[in-house]
Amino acid sequence: MNFDLNTEQKMLKDSARNFFSREAGTDFIREMENDEKGYSSKMWKKMARLGWMGLLIPEEYNGEDMGFLDMSVLLEEMGYACLPGPFFSTAVLSVITLIECANDRQKKNLLPKIADGSQLLTLAWIEESGTYSGNGITAKAELKDDNYIISGTKLFVPDANSADKIIVAARTDNSSSNPDEGISLFVVDTKGDSRNENIKIEVLKTIRSDKLCEVTFKNTIVSKENMLGEPGKGWEILKKVLLKAAVAKCAEMSGGAKRVLEIVVDYAKIRHQFGRPIGSFQAIQHHCADILTFVDTSVFMTNMASWKINEGLPYEKQASMVKSWVSESYKKLVSLGHQVLGGVGFMEEFDLQLYYKQAKACELAYGDADFHRELVAVEMGL
Repeated sequence: MNFDLNTEQKMLKDSARNFFSREAGTDFIREMENDEKGYSSKMWKKMARLGWMGLLIPEEYNGEDMGFLDMSVLLEEMGYACLPGPFFSTAVLSVITLIECANDRQKKNLLPKIADGSQLLTLAWIEESGTYSGNGITAKAELKDDNYIISGTKLFVPDANSADKIIVAARTDNSSSNPDEGISLFVVDTKGDSRNENIKIEVLKTIRSDKLCEVTFKNTIVSKENMLGEPGKGWEILKKVLLKAAVAKCAEMSGGAKRVLEIVVDYAKIRHQFGRPIGSFQAIQHHCADILTFVDTSVFMTNMASWKINEGLPYEKQASMVKSWVSESYKKLVSLGHQVLGGVGFMEEFDLQLYYKQAKACELAYGDADFHRELVAVEMGL
């Protein structure tokens, strides 16, 4: 099995590396931490012109019609740059959801606007329980005439403060004893619709200063035409989407891990103690070797899972294996980096602390290591 990049992927990788080095240096990353939106509209438009928003969108909906492996290449470069913003929630999370379950009319209405960068979307499913299972969804959607009335609170909704629309998971049927049944997905307009004034969005304080939000729906009116897929079958879609999103997040973490390796090795070469570079000491060499091992295994496992998704092969076990491994590997290798750099690595002026915060945030996204180990065990028949 050959995971070498093809010509198009190499061009995408080089283009992304050059773009982010020019447009999104670490000073920009620090600026975005304190920005109200958390991203640059100017940069967003430039990325849209490059076609990146439509990477996973079929050509018939004005997308680039590329594969999951191509998206992984781009996400790795975004992770390398530690780029914040709504790209993941819009071009990955929401696009995958729409492709999985939207009808043709909904796709024609939404996907071209995502591809040209004119609309931002996100997905809201986590609630107060914090569980990644159907029984954690208690928000209700009740049918009244031709509309659904949605009430409930969603937590940790990425970039909801900037989103034009939110894909919401809500319970439309409580009759089944199976908590995974009776959940439906809706596209809720957050802007330009006077009927939806009863949506409250509050940005939560997080370690990374990324825009995770609490979104409260109070008798929010949504047309039944805005339901995605079949009524009550939303959790079947969400399980697929969240596993693919977990693999995509691993690609982002792998890129960040590569940058951490560069930071640590470069520092070990120039920092002197006792008249020689600290990289000449065995303890430092072992730390660097362990970091490299974590990086290479993370990249390989991510490529394997991405390839399976790309080829339409069963990917469930591989997705959970890689999310479990990369979540912990990234956290461990950043900790080893701090061992090498010492106190300077924790200074805000130094870049390593940016990747520490990235590792902590990504570790929990779409299920932590323990959650995915349980899924692997289930896939093994245990």
